[in-house]
Amino acid sequence: MSEMHFTQIYQRILRGNDFERLPLLPKMSDSRPKDEAQQDEEEDVVADVIGEFGSWQLRLTFLLAMFNIPSTWHIMAYTFQSLERPFWCARFDSIRDFVTPDMWRNVSQPGNSSCEIWSDLNETLFTSGTPWPPSGMPVSETSRPCTQWEYDERNGTTLVAEWNLVCDRAVLVNVAEMTFLAGVAIGGLVSGMISDKFGRKRTLLISIFAQIVCGTVISFNPWFELFLVIRFFLGFVSVSVVFSAFVLCMELVGGKWRTISGVSYLFPVPLGYITVAGIAYVVREWRILQLTVTLPAITLLAAIWVIPESPRWLLAMRKQDKLMEVLKRAAASNKLPIPNDPEKILAKAPPQEKGNEGVGVTTLFKTAQIRKISLVLYVVWFALYMVYYGLVLNLASIGDDIYLNTAISGIVEIPAIAISMLLLLKSGRKLPLCIVTASSGVFCLLVIAVPADSPSWVVVTLAMAAKFAISCSNAILPIFTAELFPTVVRNVGVGSSNVAAGIALMIVPYLWNLSTVYDKLPFVVMGVLGVVGGLSVLLLPETAGRPMPNTVEDLDRRGNNAKNDAPVIRSSAKKTVKIAAIRPPSYRKKSDSEYY
Repeated sequence: MSEMHFTQIYQRILRGNDFERLPLLPKMSDSRPKDEAQQDEEEDVVADVIGEFGSWQLRLTFLLAMFNIPSTWHIMAYTFQSLERPFWCARFDSIRDFVTPDMWRNVSQPGNSSCEIWSDLNETLFTSGTPWPPSGMPVSETSRPCTQWEYDERNGTTLVAEWNLVCDRAVLVNVAEMTFLAGVAIGGLVSGMISDKFGRKRTLLISIFAQIVCGTVISFNPWFELFLVIRFFLGFVSVSVVFSAFVLCMELVGGKWRTISGVSYLFPVPLGYITVAGIAYVVREWRILQLTVTLPAITLLAAIWVIPESPRWLLAMRKQDKLMEVLKRAAASNKLPIPNDPEKILAKAPPQEKGNEGVGVTTLFKTAQIRKISLVLYVVWFALYMVYYGLVLNLASIGDDIYLNTAISGIVEIPAIAISMLLLLKSGRKLPLCIVTASSGVFCLLVIAVPADSPSWVVVTLAMAAKFAISCSNAILPIFTAELFPTVVRNVGVGSSNVAAGIALMIVPYLWNLSTVYDKLPFVVMGVLGVVGGLSVLLLPETAGRPMPNTVEDLDRRGNNAKNDAPVIRSSAKKTVKIAAIRPPSYRKKSDSEYY
C-alpha cells in the first residue's frame, strides 16, 4: 500500500480532510459576505505569519519526505522474501548422505512434478553402494502427493521454504501479500480520521514506532498464521506513517508550494525502490532482510525533537500556547517578525466546523453531474492502482533479474514525478492525465506483439515505459480528484474513491495468476484498464484555473452553463467580470495550483 508504492492513497485522503476542515480553505456558504475579498486575503493566517515557504519549511519537508523510505521498503521487501526457489519432495533421512538431490529427483519425481513422488517409493530400495539407479525403479505407475520438501537455498532462504508455501499451499503466498495490501487500503481510510482527532505529529510518531515493532516481530515470528496478522497491521501503520507525514508536510507550506511540496514528497519513493533492490541483493536471508528494512526507521524517532505539530491543526483546534510556540520558532527561522499577539491570530481564523448535516455517500449520486464525476473517478482510480501496483509488485514475473528490474522501476519514476509537477503547474489536469494513463495501457498492450523468443529486455523496456506513464498519473490524479468534488462532500467523495482503489489493491496479488491461461494475459488486463481509465478522464471537467465548487448546486451550474465552466478571468479589476471577483487581484495573479 507503493511506491506502498502506496502514497497516492494518502494524497487523496488529505485533499478531502484538510482542505475542508482547516483554516486555509474553510467551507463557504452560497451567500458570501460583502467584504469577501478581505476575508479571502486573511484566510491563510499561518502563511501570513511564517511565510508560504522558507528555510524552516525546507528542512522539515525534506525530513518528512524521508518517512516514505521505510514504508516503501516494507511493501517491496515481501517481493524478495517470497521469491521462488527450486524445490523437490524431501529425501528419506537415511539416504541423504549418499543420494544427491539431482539423483533423487531423477528417480522419485513423476515427470517434472515437484509435488508428487512414486507411490511405492521406500527406503529399502536405497542402500549405500547400490548401483544407480536402483533396479526396479519405479515400482508402480501411480504417484502420491509429497508431505515434505527440500529447497535449493544456495541463493538464500525465503519464507516460502520455511513454511512450505508450495504446491497446494502456494496460494498462501498471494494471501500474505493481500493481507498487507488490505491493511494499506483500510489504513488509508482510517488514518486520516485518527490524524484529524489526535494531531499529525502524534499520529506520525506512534505509527513509525508501531511500524518498527511490527517489522521486528515478523523477523522472529515462527508461525505463518501470526505472520498474516502482523502483516495486516504492518500495512495499516505503514500507510499511516506516509499519510501523516504527507499531511504535516502540506500544512507547513502555503500557496503554490502546496503543489510543489506535495509532488516533491514522492521523490523518496523511487529512492526506496532502488535501495531496497540493493539491500535485497546483498541480504538473501528473509528474516535478516526484514530486520534490515525495519531497524533504520529508529533514526526517524529522533524527529520527535525536531518536527513540530501542524500549525494549521493547532489553529483549527484552538491550541493557542502550542500554536504560538510553533509560529515563533518558524518565524525566527525564516527571519520574519516574531508574532506576539495570539488573540489577533486566532481572531482571523474561521469558526470551527460543526459538520455538514445531510451529507453522505448518497450525496455523490444526488444529481447527474456529481454522479458522473463519482462513477468515472471510481473507474480511473481502479485502473490506476491495477496498472501501477500490477507492475510494481510483480517485477519478479517481468524479465529475468528482479533486482535490476526493481532498481530500473525506481529510476524511471524519478523523472515521471518531476514531469508531473510541471504538468500540474503549467498544463492543467484533464488532458495530461488522459494521455499518461492511456499511454500506460498502450505500452502494456504492446507486450502482446513481442515474440516469445525475443530477449527479455524488450518486455522489460515496455513495462518500464508503462511504469513511467502510470507514475505520472499517480501524482496527478489525487490533486484532480480533490478539485472535482464540492467542498461540502469532498471528504466523502475522496474516501469513496479510495474504496475502488482498495479493491484494486486486494486483486493485484492474483493478477499474475492469469498467466497460467495465457502468459501475456496480465499485460492485456492492465493494458485494457489503462486505456479505458485514460479515455474515461475525458468525461470529467477541467479544474485548472477554476475555483473549486462549494456545493453540489455549484457543480451542477458549472456543468450546465458553459460560461460558468470557463477558465477564471485574471483581471486586475475586482468586478470586471463576475467570475473574476471570486478571488481578490493578489490571489488571481498567483499560480493555478493555488486554487486548492
